[in-house]
Amino acid sequence: MRISVIGSGSWGTVLSQILNDNGHDVLLWSRTAAKAEAMAASHCNADYLPNLKLASTITISNDLALAVKRAQVLVFVVPSKAMSEVAAQVANISACEDKVLLSCTKGIEPIHYQTMSKILSAILPKAKALAVMSGPNLSGEIALRQPSATVIACQNLAVAELLQSLFINKYFRPYTSTDVVGVELCGAVKNCMALVGGMMSGLRFGDNSMAALITRGLAEIKRLGLKLGAQNDTFNGLAGMGDLIATCESSQSRNHKAGVALAQGQSLADIQNNSKMVIEGIMTTKAVYALAGQNSIEMPIIEQLYQVLFNDKDVKEALQTLMSRTGKKE
Repeated sequence: MRISVIGSGSWGTVLSQILNDNGHDVLLWSRTAAKAEAMAASHCNADYLPNLKLASTITISNDLALAVKRAQVLVFVVPSKAMSEVAAQVANISACEDKVLLSCTKGIEPIHYQTMSKILSAILPKAKALAVMSGPNLSGEIALRQPSATVIACQNLAVAELLQSLFINKYFRPYTSTDVVGVELCGAVKNCMALVGGMMSGLRFGDNSMAALITRGLAEIKRLGLKLGAQNDTFNGLAGMGDLIATCESSQSRNHKAGVALAQGQSLADIQNNSKMVIEGIMTTKAVYALAGQNSIEMPIIEQLYQVLFNDKDVKEALQTLMSRTGKKE
């Protein structure tokens, strides 16, 4: 099939590799002309995956009209803060009646608290179908073609199965779901928990602490997700527990790295300025904190993370606040 990947970060680059390995006609779109030209010349994403050599059969372009018009499937992998802008640009080119849209961005828009699928469905309401992908997918490992699995969710199961057939191969295994809300929410909120996981690593806490974070973090995500209409089983699967384990514990995770830096005393501004990639968990924390308040959902980890990120609370003090809460029933 003809597939255009919209966004040339690490994840977009790796998804292009997967689709090309599977024999599809792939175009990788980059927001900046200079980067598109450099990648087209070298077939390497020097900013994010310098050791990955992309196949010469992948077209790399800054021409969004070309990317949209040629595609049967549009794979969106842009930062959450840019999704509305890019989707609007796509809408000016095509209403996408004949195209399947797949969002692979893990984040929540911090002003109106919209997920990526809601943004896409609002701006491109005539699209043929809309799905989301999320799971424990660290780009650097998949770039090496190490075995990994994920979840593709669409309310129309046949569409999820179509997308599954496009991506599945010997090293990348998507599972299908109809729970768009749950899969997408898990992918977004786990970035927040990964920030806390990084803080724990930065303070040299051990396995007990990390296990407590992952399990209690999942409980918080589940409370919010069920309130918003997610399916219970999603939280125990790849998009829920699987992604939490990978990103809370992995030093490859940009959110984990940011949490380590915070615990070591670096300022939030410096961390963001020094990162080549968007740290989605930061602004997603603001959105999740607001959603929890609006829906009267208890999310103590998110509450303390919010205080650290936006009210300059000391990391150790925030963790002590969590440990000093009154006893609860699991």
